[in-house]
Amino acid sequence: MSNAALGQKHPAKWRSYFVTEPNQLFDSSDETVAVEGHFILLSFKMMAHNAVPEVSPLLSPSPAPPRLIFWETTAGCNLRCVHCRRLDVLDQVSDTDLSTDAAQAMIADIAQNFKPILVLSGGEPLVRPDILELASFARDRGLRVALATNGTLVTAEKAKGIREAGVARVSISLDGVCAATHDRFRGAGNFDRALAGFDHLKREGVSLQINMTVTRFNAEELPQLYEMVLARGASALHLFMLVPVGCGVQIAETDMLPSEEYEKWLNWFYERDIERKIELKATCAPHYFRIVRQRSKEIGGLPPSHHRQEAKGATHPNQSLHQTTKGCLAGQGVCFVSHTGEVFPCGYLPLSVGNIRATPFKTLWDTSPVFEKLRNPDKLEGKCGACSFKYVCGGCRARAYYAHGDEQAEEPHCIYVPPGFNVSSSCDAL
Repeated sequence: MSNAALGQKHPAKWRSYFVTEPNQLFDSSDETVAVEGHFILLSFKMMAHNAVPEVSPLLSPSPAPPRLIFWETTAGCNLRCVHCRRLDVLDQVSDTDLSTDAAQAMIADIAQNFKPILVLSGGEPLVRPDILELASFARDRGLRVALATNGTLVTAEKAKGIREAGVARVSISLDGVCAATHDRFRGAGNFDRALAGFDHLKREGVSLQINMTVTRFNAEELPQLYEMVLARGASALHLFMLVPVGCGVQIAETDMLPSEEYEKWLNWFYERDIERKIELKATCAPHYFRIVRQRSKEIGGLPPSHHRQEAKGATHPNQSLHQTTKGCLAGQGVCFVSHTGEVFPCGYLPLSVGNIRATPFKTLWDTSPVFEKLRNPDKLEGKCGACSFKYVCGGCRARAYYAHGDEQAEEPHCIYVPPGFNVSSSCDAL
């Protein structure tokens, strides 16, 4: 059916929304229906907390391109963090890591078909001798490159090399505002080493992002960390809510925030977001996108972090380092490539879809049944399946998998209950 025919069939009931990320909604001014590219159709009814979808979207016949690809460049790392997603961290690079040639072949294959941000992670990527060569290789093929490091190996010389390799942003993990807190997670002396690495990169003019994994033991330091990040001139602050995988499983019971505390701190984060002082992003916290929509009426629209990429002139959804997203993007806008070449929906969801040594990345991205299932919010179960916010939130699929053994089950750390949902029935089903 043509766009015009659809528009005539539903001239008033339907509105068109452009999707720059899977299931992300941007209101268009056109009152007719559009079904081209990544357009979808939604029927809306107005409710007290915002417009919510009545029916499922008509998805594009081909999946949206990946926005972020996280590549675990090596299993080697110089630290032993208590909340690491890996259990088998090595002291040095492994012979199972992708070789330079294999890594370049993967990067070239990705760049030929997509233009995502390629995040070089680990382990610790700086233990890999060819990491800056690979960063330059990716940059030269049109990819934006980011580096995720613990910061402790960044010397003045290394910082210069990172800048010269064309790395667009470096993220450094700080899990507290002081050494006592940070070093509890990452080992003695590493707070000071991470800040020294930050300063070396700052002097080179590299864009810097601070990542903080939020737990029971550091959440109260968030306001101080926020002020410290502002004072040190970082470009962004990203909060990561603990996901119980790898070493995180061992500390889940003692370190994970209660659901009510998640809600409290995500609301605090929203209040900082509307201050417009720094780029902010909540990761592995899809409920933040529900909170944003529930509270956006206070400012008459979405907070600045959801519009900043437009102000920066991004003309393609993959161009911005601070891109608007929906909640859980596992297998939808992001994916994870392990140090051996295995591809997963994200670094926390252990469902392999294949290996890039055997199958081209594009084939895995376009045809994986695992990805296809994750891309359909109507397959969500429990209260996530019944929730009107599932198209913008989706719940953390990795936490659902950890709690229920099913990636489509309900998010276990969200306090929101959809109106009319029977909680006891959901518990019985699980």
